[in-house]
Amino acid sequence: MRLALHTTATPMKRVACAVASLFFTASVFAQSNSANVGIPASVTVQTSESKDSLSAPPMVSNEPAANPANASSLFAPVKPSNTPKIYTKGAPSGPSEMDLRQLWTELKLNNPQLSSLRESYLSAKATVPQIAAPSNPQVGLVWSGMPVNSPFALGGANAPSAANSGGISSNNSISVTQAFQFPGKKSLAANIADTNAEALLAQTESTYLQLGAQLSTLYYGALASQKQLQVLKESVLRLEMIKNVAKARYSNNAAAYVEYLNAQVSQSAAQADQFNVERQLQVALNNINTLVGRHSREKLVLRGDVRRAMTGMPTLIELEDYAESSHPSLKSSALQLDAARKGVDLAKKAYLPDFQVIGSSYTPRGPFAANNGALFYQFELDLVIPLYFFTKEKYGVEQAQRNQAAAEAGDISNRQQIVLAVNSAYAAYEQAKNQTQFLKERQVPQADAAYKVGLTQYSNNGQGFNDLLTAQTQLRNLEVQLALAESNLLQAQATLLVTSGKEPF
Repeated sequence: MRLALHTTATPMKRVACAVASLFFTASVFAQSNSANVGIPASVTVQTSESKDSLSAPPMVSNEPAANPANASSLFAPVKPSNTPKIYTKGAPSGPSEMDLRQLWTELKLNNPQLSSLRESYLSAKATVPQIAAPSNPQVGLVWSGMPVNSPFALGGANAPSAANSGGISSNNSISVTQAFQFPGKKSLAANIADTNAEALLAQTESTYLQLGAQLSTLYYGALASQKQLQVLKESVLRLEMIKNVAKARYSNNAAAYVEYLNAQVSQSAAQADQFNVERQLQVALNNINTLVGRHSREKLVLRGDVRRAMTGMPTLIELEDYAESSHPSLKSSALQLDAARKGVDLAKKAYLPDFQVIGSSYTPRGPFAANNGALFYQFELDLVIPLYFFTKEKYGVEQAQRNQAAAEAGDISNRQQIVLAVNSAYAAYEQAKNQTQFLKERQVPQADAAYKVGLTQYSNNGQGFNDLLTAQTQLRNLEVQLALAESNLLQAQATLLVTSGKEPF
């Protein structure tokens, strides 16, 4: 091989041409890299550069239409047309392609936890008409004056006997009893039950947002894994070019063989990193499937762009105002406070008496015998009054007042926690935004320039192989950091909007 290298100058020229061709290829690749041209990855997640893949973030509004979850559509009674798919879906279907909005819709319809909360809400609503309904009437049958050894002598209950020639006095009757509470008691109790049911609905909406925030984190994490796979594939291609340059220089006795081996080892390490990222991606897809009520092994293709950055984000003051007026958790605590105040009014109504109306029909003979004789009727009105110095009622009012005070303190605490959570989420969003901009605008371009300079010098028979490998490794690490930073930014944006009570799209 050495004889072939030193016989003529023609092989040298060919080696030089090969090096120049490799350098030209490296330059073209670097330009394509700087233009953010993605290399398709052999994984289930796919990205799209289209601006229509995800819509712009919603504008902050205090209108009722901006409610994060529509109760009429989310929590309508279960019918065959809207039965959750988790109860009807059979074997795993083919690949499904979804973006973040579609995943949230699947979460809303098919998540088992939300289905359970929805049924609990409907169960609570079903108690309202029961409480408002009148009390059940009582029907009574009374007969008396039956002689000894004749307990069912209904027809002859008043017949004369040897012991009592005048007959035994009987007073047989049929009565209907209807109880009534003092006016306003039942309607107020039903109103309290309805308010508590609406508070449960608001809690369900808050749980929906929390699960959605978890879903958004998994979604953007999966897209970040996709971006990492692209970066690693580009790194493998760059190392392949470095290997070719090292091989050409070694053939020209301009480099040691160990340089080629080191490039090969670095390339293998990048390929091994691909396997780890692909495994992380598959785990994320399994978690997403489970969260939206699908089988974990179903095929899922995510549509979206991890480099998408939201523009026109609301200010911190706007987000705080929106959270204080429309956050489901605050609506729930406000409804609980309203129910507690109504509970005090209901407890005070316990001092008022209740009523009982009894209508009776009397006959001097057995009620089931023929020719009972003359009938007469009786109407009775009873009052159920609180006795024993109003002990029960007094402590019932005190209990209701204590519950109201606890609800007021809980509402204040809940508002403070929501505002604090919005502030913390906004600070995390600003930090993620600054980190992403710094990596994207400064560090990655600098690392890319350092790699290009190192490749140029090394391709021109210069020294610095270790510097070239270091520059390539730094470029790969910074590109991976940028992918993670972009994912963290989108996760922070989604968390901020969810913390404020909004869906992140």
